[in-house]
Amino acid sequence: MQPLSHTHRQPQRSTFKQTFSSLAARVCAVFLSLLFACVARAADCAITLQTDDALRFVPSHIVVPSLCKDFTVTLTHTGHLPPLAMSHNWVLTKKSDLDGVARTGMAAGAAAHHVDQTDKRVIAHTKLIGTGETSSVSFAVSTLTKGETYAFLCTFAGHSPIMRGTLVLADVSR
Repeated sequence: MQPLSHTHRQPQRSTFKQTFSSLAARVCAVFLSLLFACVARAADCAITLQTDDALRFVPSHIVVPSLCKDFTVTLTHTGHLPPLAMSHNWVLTKKSDLDGVARTGMAAGAAAHHVDQTDKRVIAHTKLIGTGETSSVSFAVSTLTKGETYAFLCTFAGHSPIMRGTLVLADVSR
């Protein structure tokens, strides 16, 4: 008797299956990279600012990508003092208009969130918030001009001389 020869053959995938599988993997990779790029772009068009009892915005400088259609600022208050003593808002204006907006905002009072609602110098603003609260505002990036210096501030009584920051419109590579 002759010994049986055992050859094990791996089943070969058809060329069509290999090509289809490779193509599907590439399409999936492209789709995922586009999805992540879209998520990253959405994240670039928003920022969260922290405020507290130390009269500050963190961060105090914002770069708005010129590719954004709208930009959203979310303000959160992490302090501990009562709202009557330590409320905050976020008000955006041109740097040259900052002091005037601070004066009219303070005069507007708490019922108006310390923002004169008729003041055309105000580009965007949040409502006044106290400890543990959050407020957001979105504005059209087209209202900003490249090269212009913008400032943001808190217009709650007595806060504007200290609670300030800067905002610029910039071409940001993605």
